[in-house]
Amino acid sequence: MRTRVTTKIFALLCVFLLYGTLPSLRAEKHSLYYIYTALSKPVNQPGIYQFSAMGLLDDRQIDSYNSEEQRKIPKQQWMKEKMQEDYWEKGTLSRKSKEQWFNVNVDILMKRMRHNESDLHVLQWRHGCEVERERDEVKFSKGISEYGYDGENLLYFDIEESQWVAAVDAAVPTKRKWDNVPILNQYTKGYLEKECVDWLNKFREYGNEHLRNTSPPDVHVFAKRSIRDKTKLKLTCLVSGFYPKDMTLVMRKYCTSLPEDEIESTGIRPNHDETLQLRKSVEINENEKSEYDCFVSHRTFKEPVIAQWDSVTA
Repeated sequence: MRTRVTTKIFALLCVFLLYGTLPSLRAEKHSLYYIYTALSKPVNQPGIYQFSAMGLLDDRQIDSYNSEEQRKIPKQQWMKEKMQEDYWEKGTLSRKSKEQWFNVNVDILMKRMRHNESDLHVLQWRHGCEVERERDEVKFSKGISEYGYDGENLLYFDIEESQWVAAVDAAVPTKRKWDNVPILNQYTKGYLEKECVDWLNKFREYGNEHLRNTSPPDVHVFAKRSIRDKTKLKLTCLVSGFYPKDMTLVMRKYCTSLPEDEIESTGIRPNHDETLQLRKSVEINENEKSEYDCFVSHRTFKEPVIAQWDSVTA
């Protein structure tokens, strides 16, 4: 009994130490982006449209539109439940208008670049914003509006200078035309810094309501003999089934975070059900296994999880 109490106190101390020394781990980053893609001609391939558009909240698709269905539709259940019908009707009209604009301008670019009309060319636009949230404070961190042609940079908006920057000569006429209408540039800046952030916060609020009804992720720890050095163990910590992506997974020795250059990480990867997973590993001396733990924190947990390898056999 005394050992169990001591272990719990030790674990709580570790939590205190982690949060006391690494406050930056608690900062959340969130993004809202819209991506539009236009092809110069149809390709007659399933799932590939001459024009398509999608919205991405924290890299998860929330809506879509394509030139075949010609309707803006929700891709998340909470978007379908929360957003009124007029939101989808107005969104459909907006994307139909953008489809026409893209069809005209991909042709203009092909002529400027003297590209053969029989070849396939692609015009894309990505715009949106990113924020950082720490505790209850949300701060704008980045706004992007950029165009690409055939996978290369074409034109982007400099939010600090409130003007467009041409990445290639073919984009210079467009840059001059748009910069000659200052009110449009003011609108672009205002949208990225304010309106986009407002939509991001609203979507996150709706999504979080849905998240509160979801299960927390699973945490698994494994230990196996190192392939490179048979005298060492490879400890692995896997967290699977989480969303959003703001996951804290820290591998520690005596409650002290290990340097990143000692850790092997897969990075955050998608699961088949649109949740995410993250796996980290470290190689250690076999007799030191009890000195290590895996600290996991996520908003779906009531409190952080500390997993250890004491009872795990290689």
